Amino acid sequence: MLGIILAALSAATFAFNSASLRRGVLTGSVSQALAITVPIGVPIFLLAAVGSGAITAIAEFSAQAIFVLSFVGVLHFVAGRYCNYRAAQAIGANLSAPVIQLSLVITLALAVLVLNESFTVLRVLGIAMVVVGPLLTKDAEPPARSSTNTAPAEVAKPVESGMPPAFHPLYAQGYFFALLSAAVYGVTPIMIRPLVENTGASGGLVAGLISYTAASVAIALFLLWPGQFRHLAAIRPESVKWFTFSGVFVCISQMFLYMAFALAPVSVVVALVQLQLLFRYWFAKLLNPHHEIFGGKMILATVISLLGTVTLSIDNEWLLSLVPLPEAVASVMRWHWP
Repeated sequence: MLGIILAALSAATFAFNSASLRRGVLTGSVSQALAITVPIGVPIFLLAAVGSGAITAIAEFSAQAIFVLSFVGVLHFVAGRYCNYRAAQAIGANLSAPVIQLSLVITLALAVLVLNESFTVLRVLGIAMVVVGPLLTKDAEPPARSSTNTAPAEVAKPVESGMPPAFHPLYAQGYFFALLSAAVYGVTPIMIRPLVENTGASGGLVAGLISYTAASVAIALFLLWPGQFRHLAAIRPESVKWFTFSGVFVCISQMFLYMAFALAPVSVVVALVQLQLLFRYWFAKLLNPHHEIFGGKMILATVISLLGTVTLSIDNEWLLSLVPLPEAVASVMRWHWP
């Protein structure tokens, strides 16, 4: 039960991170976002690990495990997050989110192949809904153009009014980076789970610290590239504020996620984390009403994707014990592969 609660908390905090990040990239760049949101995670994880006494769990990780967790950190927090941010900058979090949820399909497929978990009828149905959701966002209408501001969405620079640029989705770029992000986010849970499944919540917390530290080192090395530190120093205060919010909340989200992986099966955790779709839509309405796609198609896509993730998290036997079904139907429901 604790693993389920932690997964749900991860979904809520990740949704707020997405809305904050979207607000920040309206006037800041993706590299600036990474330079703030990744390193900020190290002191937060360190304080949590030391304060809870979990830091001693680092002794449970072999050198090989630390190497893999470091690689996962760079892959997930740098490569995956870069693609996620590029997608959010190009088409907004509401459009990119359902596509990135395809990571769930990748994770579940790998869970079957690598972790000996099984496909069931409910999981197949859930996957179908998760896949269909993003397809419904095709031809969704962007918000009306502002008469005072017509700069394209990808321009991350100040405008005369001091307001963010008007939103003009760059669909090809956005969907391309969303798919890349989905691929990365789909693989990393499978790499994490075997390393933390026997270490408890403390081990998950330390694993997150290791991953964040490695990712921060990668970001520091990137800033040594000519011109990058100067570009970071030119960031606007408004972007700093929203990137900081994003960095704190995504860090808290990852903290909950790593601990959930240590306590519950991958398939259950990644399914419940998709509740962020529901939270994300609400936070987008609150923080970015003029720089996201809304409307009937987006609501329908969000609801279908959310129902898909709920279906993925339902246990067959629990459902059959709750709802009496004819034996023929129950037999079909009990099908699994392998």
